[in-house]
Parts: sequence; structure tokens; C-alpha cells
Amino acid sequence: MMWALVGSIAFAATPCTAVVGTTAWTDDGIVESATVVVAGERVVALSTSAADVRLDGEGRVQWRGHTCLQIDGEGTHTTPGFVEVSSQLGVTEVDLESKTRTYDAGGDPMRASVRVADAYNPRSTLIPIQRVEGVTEAIVQPRGGFISGYAAGVQLAGASQAEAVLSWEAAMHVGGLEGGSLAGTLASLSEMLDDARNLRRRSDDMRSVMAASVSGASRADLNALYPVLDGRVPMLVSADRASSMEAWLRFADREGVRLIISGASEGWLIAEQLAQAKVPVIVDPLVYGPGGFDQMQARAENPALLAEAGVRVILSTFETHNARNLKQIAGNAVRGGMTPEAAVTAITRTASESFGLPSGHLQVGERASLVVWSGQPLSFASHPRHVFIGGEQVSLESRQTRLLDAYRTLPGTPPALP
Repeated sequence: MMWALVGSIAFAATPCTAVVGTTAWTDDGIVESATVVVAGERVVALSTSAADVRLDGEGRVQWRGHTCLQIDGEGTHTTPGFVEVSSQLGVTEVDLESKTRTYDAGGDPMRASVRVADAYNPRSTLIPIQRVEGVTEAIVQPRGGFISGYAAGVQLAGASQAEAVLSWEAAMHVGGLEGGSLAGTLASLSEMLDDARNLRRRSDDMRSVMAASVSGASRADLNALYPVLDGRVPMLVSADRASSMEAWLRFADREGVRLIISGASEGWLIAEQLAQAKVPVIVDPLVYGPGGFDQMQARAENPALLAEAGVRVILSTFETHNARNLKQIAGNAVRGGMTPEAAVTAITRTASESFGLPSGHLQVGERASLVVWSGQPLSFASHPRHVFIGGEQVSLESRQTRLLDAYRTLPGTPPALP
């Protein structure tokens, strides 16, 4: 397939960076020998035409009259930044130290009004560790309670919440009833949604509405459910068993709400229903056998079969400290039959779009959260050479790289063998 100028947008005297000669994993397919130009926070041009790129005497790229910093992209692959959707990044530091965990608001199990973004720490030492491996955005999920509250969408850059938080209300996280009764969870959730509808219709008679409340949820929690009722924010629920997912699909249709299902280990059994309902699913390709009674029909081909059926598949590590392993997780989906293109889409565009984040694309005019890889992006041997978040090239240094540099050579270290 021959590619010429894919597109460009005008920009003024904004400093620009050009990745020259890279293989670009764009929204429209893989483009070889491409030049990707970033200015401001956007991808401003994408071209394979040598006539559009000229080097000056100092090795800088001249792009339509503008001088850009040049990155030699020969042999590299450039993808959108990876998105981990199942983490507690920024709201936990040490799992076994409760004082470093702020993802569980505690108290009343009805916590719809809680926003985990208010507890997000953009200076967490865990964030650079994930960024070094190409993870540029994340969905931070709250935990605990029947309804845990709003998950947040964040970029792994910025020194303040205002800079880092992309979405304060990315999804409403449902934890469910203790004991695992799905029937009870669905009944209680229906009652809570009915109470929210009644409060919205009769806000002038709030006292009588609250007195007649069935769920016992507070006014603030019921108000917080309005975006869910309107379909503006999805409900994030967990289900692995096929029959449980069927029940959630009926619930969503009856209540008129959007769903994202996390787990979906037996999703391949009802792939057509999930595709018809247009419900995204978050899956772990390493769940490829019975890990419990809810996963008896789990199989390695699950992500591939779901994608083939037209389901919007998102891949996840389901980890915080090791969200950086997202590349390997996607590689295992390929091992199970998914195409590399579909696997990359599952951790970039589909992940971002499902949660309403302004990332996940390599296309002119889109926000420039990009990773320039040393080789094929899902290869175990490749690594990020450059990472852009919101158009800014970020440091590839972390606590771990600093420790490596500090202790690589110690007094008394034997000289290297000839």
C-alpha cells in the first residue's frame, strides 16, 4: 500500500519534534518509513513523502518552514501510549502499609459520590516505573463498598492533580455485595437507581423522597448517579462467569445504563451477545484455564475470539506495581491468536475510548501520547526510546534506573572479563 501525505494541521511558532523514518501504528493501519511531527500537545503531521522532510546543516528537520528537533526513527516503531485500566496507581505505594493506601474511602458501603481522583498522588514513585515501559495513561479504580465511587482517568505526567487528571469521573465502580450474591447485587443496585430517578424528578420534595428511599443511600450519592442514568458515564462491574455476564447485560438493558465488564474469562461463550450489546470487556490473557468456579471455561483464545466476534476488547495486567508488564500481557494475547494490531488497539484506542480519555490515537490532530519503541512494540526485547505525554517528551528515569546507576559498579567490583 502506497502512502503519501497522510495529513497535517497548521501550527505557529510552537517548537516541534519529528520522528523520522519510523514505523507508525496509526488509527488507519501500520505505516512504514513515516515521519511523525508533534507540536504543542498534538500530532500535527504524519507523512511518508520524502519531499515533505528536509534536513538542515545541523541535522534538524525542516517541516514546511518550521525547524523541528529530530529523532532518528530508523528501525523504531511508534505507537500510541499504552493505557492500563485496572490499577490503583497514585493511590497506593506499599501494599502492606495501610497508611499508603488511599483507594478505599471506608465507611458507608454506598459511596457513589466518592471520587478517587481526590486522593491521587501524581508524585508517586510507582508512576515513573510504569512510564519507562510505555504506559502513558491509566484508569485508577477505587475499592471497597457496594459502590466504590468514581474511577479516574490520569496521564502519568504532571506534578499536580490539575495537570495529571484527565477525567475525574471516568466510570462508576461497582464492588457488589459481600458474599458474592449477584442476584442481591442487581436487586440492590436497581433500588438505588430508582431512588436516584425519584430524587431527580421530585427534587423540590427532597425530604419526602429521602424518607421513602428504599436503598438508604444519601442524597449526595444519589445525585452522583445522574451521569450514570444519563449514559454519560459507564458502570464498571466485575464478572467472569458467562451466566453472570448475561445477567449484567439484561440489567443494563432494563436500566438503560452503559456497562464495562471486567474479567470476562468466559466471555467467548457469549461473544455475540457482548458484541451486539456493544459492551467493552477487560480481560487478562493469562487467565487461560480454570482459576476458580467462575472461570471453568477460561481459555487462552478468549481475547482473540472476542475480538473476532466484534467485541470491544481491552487488555489489562490487573496490577498496579507491575502495570509496566502491559506489553507482555498484550504479547500473550497474540500468542492466543489475537493479531498484533488488535492487541495494540486493545491497550491504546479501545481502552481510551471506552473510558472517555483523550488519548490512544496516532492520528493527525489527536493528542500526542506516543511511544517510540526500539523495535516491534510487543517484542520482549524492545523498549521505549522516547515517550511523549500530551506532546511533552518525558524522562525515562525512575527510582529503579537511579538505583541501577548507583550500584552498577561498587568499590571492589572485579573488572569485566576480556
